[in-house]
Order: sequence, then C-alpha cells, then structure tokens
Amino acid sequence: MSLIESTLLNFFQQYPQRPIVIAYSGGVDSQVLLHALASLNQQQALNNDVSVCHVNHGLSVNAQKWQQFARQQCKQLKLPLVVFEVNVQAKPQQSLEALARDARYHALKTSSADNALIVTGHHSDDQSETFLLALKRGSGLKGLSAMAQVSQFNPQCLNQLLVRPLLKLTRKDITDYAQRHNLIWIEDESNQDIRFDRNFLRHQIMPLLTERWPSILSTISRSAEHCREGQTLLTELAQQDLTFCQLSADSLLIIELLKLSKARFNNVLRYFLECQQCLMPSSEQLEQVHHQLLAQADKSPAVKVGDHWLRRFKEALYFTPDLNDISTWQTVINDNLIKNGDEQTIQLPDGLGVLDFTLLSSGQLTLKQGVISHHLKILAPEKNEQISIRFAHNNPSCLPDYRQKNRPLKKVLQELAIPPWHRKRIPFLYYNDVLVAALGYFICKEYLAKE
Repeated sequence: MSLIESTLLNFFQQYPQRPIVIAYSGGVDSQVLLHALASLNQQQALNNDVSVCHVNHGLSVNAQKWQQFARQQCKQLKLPLVVFEVNVQAKPQQSLEALARDARYHALKTSSADNALIVTGHHSDDQSETFLLALKRGSGLKGLSAMAQVSQFNPQCLNQLLVRPLLKLTRKDITDYAQRHNLIWIEDESNQDIRFDRNFLRHQIMPLLTERWPSILSTISRSAEHCREGQTLLTELAQQDLTFCQLSADSLLIIELLKLSKARFNNVLRYFLECQQCLMPSSEQLEQVHHQLLAQADKSPAVKVGDHWLRRFKEALYFTPDLNDISTWQTVINDNLIKNGDEQTIQLPDGLGVLDFTLLSSGQLTLKQGVISHHLKILAPEKNEQISIRFAHNNPSCLPDYRQKNRPLKKVLQELAIPPWHRKRIPFLYYNDVLVAALGYFICKEYLAKE
C-alpha cells in the first residue's frame, strides 16, 4: 500500500461510515486524492460512501473542458459526481480567488449530507504558502494557524467537517504517486501566473527557502500548530469574557467591555463578530470601536465592519446589517380590497416582513403584523380617508395608547428607548395625513378599538 493510501486509510478509520465528498478540481492534488480513495473503496478497505463534487467557476476558457474531464474520470473510477456551475463576479476589496473559494465552499455545503466529510488534497507545501500569505497580511494567531487538518465546515450544520488528510505530506509525495500510477490531470494556466501572490510564493520564494533550509516545510507546519494552540486559548478566554459582556444575541454591554484590557477587548470583539459570521475587523477598526465607546452617552456613533455595522446606543453596542434608506418608501392601501373577510398583504421593504389588512363589519381594521407576529384592532377609517403605510414623518404631536398626554413623535420614540436606526424602520399607519399607529409600538389613543 502506498504512502498516500495508508495515510488516507489511517485518517478515515477515525470516521467509520460517514460519507466522504471529494472536492475535485482535476488538478494533480485532487486527482491523486480521487484515485487513491477510489482504490481504497474498490479494495473495500473503507466502509464510507465516496462521492465527488466538481465546481465550475467559469473563470477560465477551459472551464467546460475541465468539467467534462471530471465526468470522464469519475465514470472511469465508478464514483458518483455532482457538478455545480457558479457565477463568480469580481467585487471591490475582495480577491477573485477568495470569491471563487466562497462559491466553491457554498456548493460543497449545500450538496453534502449533514454528517459528510468534505475532503481536499491540501498538503504541507500549501500549508507553508498559506502561512506566509497570512504573515504578509499581518495576520494574528488565527491567520497564522493556516489550515487545520479537521475543521467545522458549516455553521448551520456542525457535523459537516472539512478535512485535509494529506496535510502532513509534501507536494513531492503527491506527484510521485501520480507518476507511479500514470495519472493524467489538469494544468490550470493561471497557476503559472506569478502576479498572483500564491503563485509567486510557490514558484519563486519556496524553492529558495527549501534549498537553503530543507526542513522549512515541517518547521512552518510546526509554527502553524503553535499558533493554533495559542488561538484555542484565546477563543476559550473570549468565550468566558462574552458571558459577562453579552446583552443579547446581537448586542454587548459597554460597561463590561470597558472593564477589559485592550487586548481582551479586541479578542472578545473578534470572537463576537466571528459568531455573527462577519468579516474580521482590522486593528484600526477595533481601535475606532473602542474609541467610540468612550463617546458621550447621548451620542450614537457607528463603525462599519465588512457588510455590517457596530452601533452604540445608550449602554450597549449593537451589531446590525447594512440597512438601506427606506425613508421615501410608502404605499396606499386599497380599502376596496380589504372588505369584510378579505386580506390585503403589504410587503415591507428591506426585509422588514409583511402586513395583512382586513376591514371588519364591526368598523374595525384588523392588522396582522408579520414583523411582530401579533394582531392589532384599530378603528376603521372614514369612507373618504386614505390608508397608507410610510416610514417618514413630520414629527406630529400624538397620544399613544399608554400615555395620558400628547407628545411629539420624536420624543415618544426616544422615551421608548428605540435605537435611532430602528426609528427609521418603523412602519407608520396613516389615515390621510394623520398618524394612527407606530406599528409594533403603539396605537394613537383616539384610534384604539373600544373592545
């Protein structure tokens, strides 16, 4: 039995009967992985079901040829194949390589069983390149940990694992196996382009390093392991700190955050954002967030991190999505469509849910709020009054159902302690130009149903 096969056999014996999904590109690494696992499968050395997933990114003129090659190889080795064709579009401040990887991983997640082992052909040369790329970016321990041999693959499905069983072997081990078995594979033309950082390292830097220090691959791997152990300790500390700092699933207590040293503050905030599946902040962004927490209590500063925001309000730091401006949105309710027993559904903008209206014969307007998931009964409008939903207002004086005196709407929303960004996302019910209700918060007393 070859070194490759014995390594794979020893690894997968730890996971009996769990399905194996090979992430197959057709390059030499995944070709060797495919061939060796097919061989073990045919020898009945493994009791795992083995299947293959090929993702066509459409980034090369040869992409369709590679897809056909994948079909031919899997048919020859009698392994089932699933092919995904994805559309990868360039985005500012994100590398095309990273976007292609995200699309590939999404396809693998959605096509694999909940307890699947998604296996790649990464080896120690890849590990060293990943480590040096992280070093070039100025990464912390998490980045310098490079690639783990086993990691959780899908936050929504914790039993799905991404595994790299060949991580301790070298590229030479891989190519030796390929040549010994007369394998053919795809050569991606972009792999020779040294404008890409990884290719520059692979073709120009790593040969110099290994010539000077032959054991450099194993020592870099060892350093990555040390970094991973250090990151494990930091994660455990962050989990402990978060139990004191967390106010809700998407907010943190400022008073507890400010008790922490700067290093622990940065650590717990990174961990909190990781739990939210947010892009990791830079050191400058963390410094900015810490500075904003010291702002005056009546201020509501915000710092953008990736596609999300960290917003301060009163004594808490909130994590929110990047919210769209919906201040000009409004819609008119056709009262002919909400006659007794009939509903009219209004789709609110920016993912805020739906509203269902029904006009009852008793002279009440029933409003089912998909956002809040409860029913409101409001006095129906007069025949000549137009019903509308808006998000803007001119700060009218109003008398909420829970108050005894009128007050300007802005003051009412402030006394309800609604964060400023949420105040811009409250659907207001109007009859003509008169405020009837701030849906989810109050009904103006004169429009409250009598029962």
